[in-house]
Amino acid sequence: MDTELQIGIWNAWILMLYFPVHPLIMIIVDKAIGTGDIMNKMGDVPYEKGEKRTFLTAMFIMFLLLVYSVFLPLKLGVMWFYAGLIIYLVGLVVLLTAIVNIATSPVGQPFTQGMYRYSRHPMLFSGFIIQLGVSVVTASWIFLLLSIVAMFLQVSQAIAEERGCLATYGNAYREYLDRTPRWVGLPKVS
Repeated sequence: MDTELQIGIWNAWILMLYFPVHPLIMIIVDKAIGTGDIMNKMGDVPYEKGEKRTFLTAMFIMFLLLVYSVFLPLKLGVMWFYAGLIIYLVGLVVLLTAIVNIATSPVGQPFTQGMYRYSRHPMLFSGFIIQLGVSVVTASWIFLLLSIVAMFLQVSQAIAEERGCLATYGNAYREYLDRTPRWVGLPKVS
């Protein structure tokens, strides 16, 4: 059974704040160390029929997770808390590193350095790791299951992003696809 729900200051919402504020973090990091053009670098995702609906469903689930986190107490002082906090922090470091990689990438080139050497979608992957950490910190199976569903739905976003990058960058991006795993792993040696 899941934990008893209650509104509180020491609830999972503290850890889920990354979700609504990560675009602001991207802009701040870009202004500090990047080209000041991070949102244009990210570009528009060319969704096909059904992909946009799937993406919106994933975002709705993420919103539900954010609302649910307001009522979900952290399991402070127990082993689950510390294990989950480590997982959460790993995900947060991956997310911040990916943002730095985007901010410092030259305009007009695909992101292939830093975290993007190990994953074509480190921001999506890091979001799942962060949510996995929150699931463990709160010992919530419901939070974990919703996070898994959201990640599964975001596969269509990854596919659409790759299609857009292929159209924009051509063979340079195709070579990147051939050597870099979609989610995480070591790059293939060329």
